[in-house]
Amino acid sequence: MEDRVKRLLLASVAAVALLGGSANAADLARPAPIYAPAPVLVPLFTWTGCYVGGNVGGIWAHNDWNDTIVGDFGTNTGSGAIGGVQGGCNYQFGAWVWGIQGDYDWTNANNTTGNVIFPALTDQTQIKALGSVTGRFGYSWDRFLAYAKGGAAWLQSNYNVQFGGANVVTASSTNTGWTVGVGGEYAFLNWLTGFIEYDYYNFRNNNSNALVCTPAVCGGFGPFGNVGVTTNVNVIKAGLNFKFGPGGF
Repeated sequence: MEDRVKRLLLASVAAVALLGGSANAADLARPAPIYAPAPVLVPLFTWTGCYVGGNVGGIWAHNDWNDTIVGDFGTNTGSGAIGGVQGGCNYQFGAWVWGIQGDYDWTNANNTTGNVIFPALTDQTQIKALGSVTGRFGYSWDRFLAYAKGGAAWLQSNYNVQFGGANVVTASSTNTGWTVGVGGEYAFLNWLTGFIEYDYYNFRNNNSNALVCTPAVCGGFGPFGNVGVTTNVNVIKAGLNFKFGPGGF
């Protein structure tokens, strides 16, 4: 009886060992699982933040001269280069971007034309600087932003009435007006963007700050009052901005 029990136990141990060896062999034959690394989340660019930068471009100015007594003095159109600085802040919600910007540009767009009332006289306009404070509103496609802008503007100019090439009377004036524009901006880096934009400016006739050309001053050419100038300006410029804030400097 004892021998039979011993043989039964030995057979059970052998069977368990055989089954365990078969399971281990199957595990060794099965390839180890491959775990893919977790995806790296790349943050989207945001236009939220502030910026400063510079710009260069071209300016075209149309000037209408008008005297309070004799009427229309004529028109002239000047063009030249323009360059300056700008700064502002943006806030992005979804794909929409709101912002505010201030800019100041220097220029030297000059033009001299004959006076239509008194041909012996010439009218000279020298535009010295442009400035504006505008609101901006745009729509972004990740790193590209299309926007429109509008707000208040200032124009600094010199005006001269000349006789024989010499200034008979001169005046300097800073006039207020308004501006609207459109543009596109692209973020080359999280902290560096570039833009191209078109701006239109309008400055209404301001006789009180322009020339006072009396007959005595202007050599007896005729009765003169205050001479005002209405100016319309077109500007195309490109520039770079350095961005501060989320993802920027």
